Amino acid sequence: MICTGTYYTDQVFKEVHLEQAHLVSNEFHDCTFDRCSFVEATFQGCRFVNCVFQHCDLSLVQVPDCSFAATRFESSKVIGVNWTKAHWPATRLWDSIDFFKCAISHSTFIGLNLRRIQIQDCVAMDVDFRESDLSQADFTGTDLSDSLFLATDLTEADLSRARNYWIDPSQNAVKKAKFSLPEVMSLLYSLDIVLVEE
Repeated sequence: MICTGTYYTDQVFKEVHLEQAHLVSNEFHDCTFDRCSFVEATFQGCRFVNCVFQHCDLSLVQVPDCSFAATRFESSKVIGVNWTKAHWPATRLWDSIDFFKCAISHSTFIGLNLRRIQIQDCVAMDVDFRESDLSQADFTGTDLSDSLFLATDLTEADLSRARNYWIDPSQNAVKKAKFSLPEVMSLLYSLDIVLVEE
């Protein structure tokens, strides 16, 4: 069981169910969460350092004033999370959060510094990335259906094998970003040009 206001280090939490729980000022260092459920839970002012969530359900979790450093989510549901409510340092986020084979749809990252974030082989439908720094981000293999990109920095980002994205090159920075065919053709749709098939 996880108790509020407690410091944990090098712990493995397996099949913990804390749906709609409210945890305040917890600290987790080098902890692993395996097949846990935190649906609609609130982590308030908590700190996660070098933690891993694997096969967990964190749908609709709230993270007000939480901080994250080198935290990974693997094969987990992290749906409908407003990450802007967390506490991010004024400088860029160093290895803050990464997602691998996760569902992160309907989440918000608007305006955040997510430089070098990894969102690989995920389902990221209807995610708000507007005004965020995604330079050198890795979106390989991710479904970005209906996700929002506006004034987003995608410099040197890797979107190879990513799909279903709609990115306007005139409204976003895409210098040296990597794309793959045929999905890259979607970048042309926002341009005032006529495509002719021969």
